Amino acid sequence: MKLVIQRVSRAAVRVKGRTVGEIELGFLVLVGLERGDTEEIVQRAATRVASLRVFEDQQGKMNLGLDEVGGAVLAVSQFTLAASIKKGRRPGFDRAMPGDQAEPFFDAFVECLRAEGVPVETGVFGAMMDVELVNSGPVTLLWEDS
Repeated sequence: MKLVIQRVSRAAVRVKGRTVGEIELGFLVLVGLERGDTEEIVQRAATRVASLRVFEDQQGKMNLGLDEVGGAVLAVSQFTLAASIKKGRRPGFDRAMPGDQAEPFFDAFVECLRAEGVPVETGVFGAMMDVELVNSGPVTLLWEDS
């Protein structure tokens, strides 16, 4: 499982021109599921996202979490995060979890975040989406289960 976590002042996802998910302050989380990912990995990823302290306190230090700033998560499934570009000119998707298997894991990730008390919006699994964000900082973090 791979996550790209971007601290945002706002983010939105649209499908066919219609907004399907939108947040103000929080994280845009791009979620790539790979073959072999488990429910335990998904839980660990959600707990990590929910507990990150990357919002600035009064001293300007990254010391506050989502709960302390009233933040939310916009979670977007992104199958291409599992791609390899080590060889050739086109990405290889051998490591990507097939969509019919990945969707329940993505849904579980969202539910784990909600169970941690995080407000969550999402895109539409498997759809062609337009994602818009204002990266605050910029702060962009990568999480991989290893």
